[in-house]
Amino acid sequence: MQGQGLLGLGLAMVWPAQGASESAKNPAESPKGAAAEPLKAGATPIVLSTWDYGLRTNEVAWRLLSQGGTALDAVLAGAEFAEMDPENAYVGLGGFPDRDGIVTLDASVMDHGYNMGMVAGLEQVPRAAALARAVMERTPHTLLVGDGALQFAKEQGFETMNLLTPSSEAAWKRWLETSRYLPGVNVENHDTMGLVGLDAQGRLAGVCTTSGMAYKMHGRVGDTPLIGSGLYVDPEVGAVAATGHGEEIVRAGGSLLVVEGMRRGLDPEEACRQVAQRVLLQLRHRGKDPALYQACFMALTKDGQYGACALQPGFTYAVQDTEQGNRLLQAPHVWSKL
Repeated sequence: MQGQGLLGLGLAMVWPAQGASESAKNPAESPKGAAAEPLKAGATPIVLSTWDYGLRTNEVAWRLLSQGGTALDAVLAGAEFAEMDPENAYVGLGGFPDRDGIVTLDASVMDHGYNMGMVAGLEQVPRAAALARAVMERTPHTLLVGDGALQFAKEQGFETMNLLTPSSEAAWKRWLETSRYLPGVNVENHDTMGLVGLDAQGRLAGVCTTSGMAYKMHGRVGDTPLIGSGLYVDPEVGAVAATGHGEEIVRAGGSLLVVEGMRRGLDPEEACRQVAQRVLLQLRHRGKDPALYQACFMALTKDGQYGACALQPGFTYAVQDTEQGNRLLQAPHVWSKL
């Protein structure tokens, strides 16, 4: 599979091109890749990833960032590592299916130039984040969905496969015994994989990828592939990724609001806290029990400051930089049932 090299090295092709040269298949050797531009003084690379699994995606992304690679290549490499891991049941290959037993993927990517790409309801293609990048770089559009996204993937040479692994299929069959749809709050401590990064040239980028809520209705789309909800990058301010119950993040316009908070002068944690508080107020306005929901926001400024906040306890995120290495942090929250 095309992702095998990335699983082993973290440096494999981030997006495929039909007839691409060998240098184009490896971002470390590509004109757009890791060693293409000299380091510039004053910029300190950093990468953030959601949930405990983020420690692993950070390691992959850091192999590029630490060598002078672009933030875009780095976060895409980290995302693809998660997507190609069949043991990660929340993104890509092996993701939990919908209630019909079909695995559908969503992803979004945004770079330092306000360029963006999104895919939703994607079947058979595990590398959803790379396909979102291809939408961004190779089409006049920003979002492709369903059969159209799959058609584009095939045209671009993306490998297709059965995304439903035996373990995910077995879990789905167990779910069918009750067919009770009640998404958990912090399922296995990771669901959507979101990464935001800053490279040595001061460029920001972000990516989100997911297989969505387990056992969702076929065709359901949450916040992950929606720029402004699950992800937003503004080179004048910073980058934000969201995770949790997508419907609530969409209602709040989550990631864009966090960016706008930072634009007003709020530090990353406070900007995230205010949007988490907004989610809480909206839940109460709708008569919903906050204990059944989660909404988490993770932010990085253009100067390398970072922070996060969630609706309720349990959200973790990983941070890696030169000074302190790779570490897992517990995000503060705005509500608790205790």
